[in-house]
Amino acid sequence: MLPESGHVLGVDIGFSPVRYSGAVCRLSWSPRRVAWQLGRFRYLAEERSRIIAQTADGRPLLAAAFDGPLRGDLAIIDRYRMADRMLTRRLQPLAGKPGPANTPQGRLLNQATNEAARVVLDLGSLAQASHASAIHERALAEAFPSSFMAFMLPDPAPLARGRVGKSDRFFAALLAQGRLLGFIQHYLPSASCDNPGTITNHDDRAALICALTALAVAAGDHSAVGNADGWIILPPRALIQPWAFERLQANAAEAGEATFHY
Repeated sequence: MLPESGHVLGVDIGFSPVRYSGAVCRLSWSPRRVAWQLGRFRYLAEERSRIIAQTADGRPLLAAAFDGPLRGDLAIIDRYRMADRMLTRRLQPLAGKPGPANTPQGRLLNQATNEAARVVLDLGSLAQASHASAIHERALAEAFPSSFMAFMLPDPAPLARGRVGKSDRFFAALLAQGRLLGFIQHYLPSASCDNPGTITNHDDRAALICALTALAVAAGDHSAVGNADGWIILPPRALIQPWAFERLQANAAEAGEATFHY
């Protein structure tokens, strides 16, 4: 479902006004090449808007994904969401868990995500949403890189020990096993790809995974967990490992409602 050439955007949300903890990635492809452009910013309104606009570079965006709580009305959610519960029960020891949107830090992250989403909407280049589990008339989506990466690993348990550095270990393992390039080739099998191993900064890596989440949205080939309070986009069914898929199904069965789409 992807056009021969196109662009998507991923934004890793940071809310430090001092540290460059926010990052943005524009993933672009043509029939021959897949490449990306990265930018980093602090939690300063003018700087964030400028860096996101510079990185998007006026290109038409098929989708944009953000690493933070995001509901379609771009309001503060302030409750523990089904999407967070679905990725926590049975899965937290192996993949980490999203931060609840009803804690002080969760509210701050939600606010920063809403602000970044509005910046992208104001660019005026984001396509209409046509994907399953759409939350907005435009192709905005929520990413969660930790689970997104872990679910593609056959055994993330040895990498999930300890809170610090977990997602970087997932990223390195996906690289070493060829699964990160395999994800890109799942959607763009004919194009050569820049080497994601050259990306070493934690926030840049997260922005790339957000952009890959947006690629899955643009292709209409992805999974998702959540409900009206927001859907978190996951890899397509074909790339989710059995251990994760079985746990997601069990969580959905307990929820008693349609909380897992694939």
